[in-house]
Amino acid sequence: MKKNYSFIENHDSSATLERFKRGIQQQMNEKGYTYQSPFHKEIQIVFNFVNPDKPKRFRRKGKGTFVITVTEHDQPTDHILKSAYPILVRSLGNMLIYLNHAGSQLETYFITLEQGCYSIPLNEMNGDYFQEIYRRIHPLATAQLIIDNQFEPDLSEDLWDGDEITKKIYQAGKSLDQMNLLPAPFPIEELLSPRDLRHIQLLYGIGGLSYGNLSARKDPKRFWMSASGVDKSNLTKVGQDILLIKGYDANRKSMRISVPRNISPRRASVDAIEHWMIYREHPDVGAIVHIHAWMDGIESTEINYPCGTLELAKAVATKIRQAENPARTVVGLRNHGLTITGPDLDDIFERIEGKIIPHVPMY
Repeated sequence: MKKNYSFIENHDSSATLERFKRGIQQQMNEKGYTYQSPFHKEIQIVFNFVNPDKPKRFRRKGKGTFVITVTEHDQPTDHILKSAYPILVRSLGNMLIYLNHAGSQLETYFITLEQGCYSIPLNEMNGDYFQEIYRRIHPLATAQLIIDNQFEPDLSEDLWDGDEITKKIYQAGKSLDQMNLLPAPFPIEELLSPRDLRHIQLLYGIGGLSYGNLSARKDPKRFWMSASGVDKSNLTKVGQDILLIKGYDANRKSMRISVPRNISPRRASVDAIEHWMIYREHPDVGAIVHIHAWMDGIESTEINYPCGTLELAKAVATKIRQAENPARTVVGLRNHGLTITGPDLDDIFERIEGKIIPHVPMY
């Protein structure tokens, strides 16, 4: 398929943004992309240039369009993520490039929906600068989201109230809360209207800004997993807080989920595809915990692919496959967090106790 990109100008013109636009356009053209209308039916990447105080949204036609919000600011801030993240969400972007020249030099930050926040070392808009911008955005913009769900009301009645495994997941969620690993500094429902919230849920598979997820194997082919956007400290209701993932439909690129009859289910976690890959390949893995935290001395993925993408799932699965003991390992997700495997949830929490670093290093 032909590679296309476009610009949307929802901002007051400035020398910085105009220079950025020219530089990224040259870089995209050199990499084989063709400029098209942002409403082209097969547009892949749209750069949405916005005013940080009133960021306008670009409503893409489908999940295949990756929107990069670009803005500039000249006011000092003590917390880049807190200042910039609402701009990303309100503009309905997949990523934000935040150009900050409050100090003596330009600083360029990347903000992701997973609340990753990192900068590049270059502060002069030359060829090297734009090559680095492209190097950061290309893998993310071309990744394939696996966030669709097939809800199948075939869950047997004896599981409608859960089982011993869902009780373990409930207790594990409580443990994450006690470890202070479930913060929610940017409630998404406070940043978006109900209409925009529905739009972003469909595009990204995000049900809310909750941190991490938990899962545990039910049998060789199925596993229980916390749903998207739920309170992980109170995982009680089957079909809404906890879902039974039964498989992956490669043809429809969607997760298959068993739910009780007569229930309105919540969406599966965007990381369900990653957990499914790990369980399928490693029969000895009985549980997986994903948290937005870090540990010293761990192997890490090289590219910070977005949550819910096939590429992130494959990158994590590869690191686990290469581990000395895949059934009991910790893998870092660059600029994101940790995926931890174990024979059961108790084993995972015993191994990480006292070793968690709450802040993920960004680079």
